[in-house]
Amino acid sequence: MTDQDRSPTGRPIGPIAVGVFVAVAVVVGVTAGVILTSGSGAGGAGQPGATDVAAGATPPSTPTGAPSPTPAPTPTLVPAPLTGLPVTETAAVQHPVAVMVDDHEDARPQSGFNSASIVWQAPAEGGIPRYMMIFQDGIPAGVGPIRSAREYFIDWASEWHAVYVHIGGSPQAMTTLRTSGQGQLVYNADGFRFDGSDMWRIKERFAPHNLYTDGAHLRAMAKAVGAPDGAISPVWQFGPTPRSEYPPTGTTIVLRYPYETITYRYDPAARAYRRYINDSTSPQIDAADGREVRPVNVVVLRMQFGPLNDGHPLKHRLEAQDVGSGEAIISTAGQVIHGTWKKAASDAPTLLYGPDGAPVVLAPGQTFVQVMALSYGYEIQPGTIPGTGIRQN
Repeated sequence: MTDQDRSPTGRPIGPIAVGVFVAVAVVVGVTAGVILTSGSGAGGAGQPGATDVAAGATPPSTPTGAPSPTPAPTPTLVPAPLTGLPVTETAAVQHPVAVMVDDHEDARPQSGFNSASIVWQAPAEGGIPRYMMIFQDGIPAGVGPIRSAREYFIDWASEWHAVYVHIGGSPQAMTTLRTSGQGQLVYNADGFRFDGSDMWRIKERFAPHNLYTDGAHLRAMAKAVGAPDGAISPVWQFGPTPRSEYPPTGTTIVLRYPYETITYRYDPAARAYRRYINDSTSPQIDAADGREVRPVNVVVLRMQFGPLNDGHPLKHRLEAQDVGSGEAIISTAGQVIHGTWKKAASDAPTLLYGPDGAPVVLAPGQTFVQVMALSYGYEIQPGTIPGTGIRQN
C-alpha cells in the first residue's frame, strides 16, 4: 500500500500566526499636589522614583476594606522526558506523537521541526531519506508533508509507544500496524482514516507532497486512537547545559546520503547546531515558524541496510538492522563522542554509550538522530578551544 493522491482542500501551509498582545500601563497619580512618576523606584537623575513623595506633602492614605489581589500560582516545572527541558507537569505527561515526514526536494521546506522533541532521519526508498518527528511537550503550528510508514521507523516510535502518524506504508509496516498498532507497539493513526478531517491536502503542492496537520489535530488523533496521557520514563540522560566560558568553535559534521548531504555546524553563541542541506549557504528553515532548525544534540547511528524483499522490487524499499548494536557518534555542546548504540528489541529503547561504556549525558534540548547505512560517507571536524588551537575532542 502506498501513498495516494487526494483532492486538496486548500488548508494553509504556512505558519499559524499567534498574536501576542502586551499592554503597558503608565500611571501618573496626583494626590494632595504630589506627582508620582512611573519608574524603578530609584528614579532618574533629578526625578523622584515611583514611591518618592515631595517634601512636606501628606502621603496618600491606603484604602481600607479593599481585598488584596490573589497572586497567580507559580506553575511547577519538571524535566520533559524526551528533552530534559523544564516544562509544566501537564506538558510532561502528554503522549508522544511520531509523524512520518517527506524529504523529497518537492516537499521542502517542511513544517514542524522546531516543535519536535526528537527528529529521526533515515533512508527510506530510492535513496531518498525520510524524517520522523516526535512531538511530546511541543505543539507545532503545522506538520508535513506526511508520508508513508516503514518498519524500522515503527521500531523507533515504539520506544515511546507513540501515536504513529502516516499515510499508508510498505506491506511489511502495514502488517505490523494491523497486528500491533492498538498500543502493543504504537497507536496507529493512518491518513487513510484521518485524511480530510485531522489531516488535509494543501493547494500549494501536488500529491504526495501535500498532506498536512497541526498540533491540535495531532492531539485529536491521539485521543481518537485511544493513546492515554501519563507519566513517561526518560530513555536518555540529560545534564545541565554546559556554560563554559570558551565553548568549542568549528565543530562540523557532514553526512553524505545518496540523495543529499546534511551538514551541521556548531554555533557557540546559540549553543546549538545550524543545519544545512546540500550546498546551501543558508541554514534549513522550518516552514511552520519561519525560524532556523537548530538542534542542541546530533546523534549519528551507523547500521546495516539492505533491500526489502516485499514483492515490490521497483520500489527499492529497505530494511535496517536496527536491533543489536553499532557505532554511534554523539555531538553535544560542540564536543564529539565516539561511542556505541544498543537496542535489545524492536520496542526497546535505543541507548547511547560513550567509549568508557557509560551512558552518554546530553545537553537539555532537541536531538536530531541521523541514521546512516554503513556504506554512506561522513566527515567529523572536532572543534577547538578559542585562542588555544587545542582540539576539544
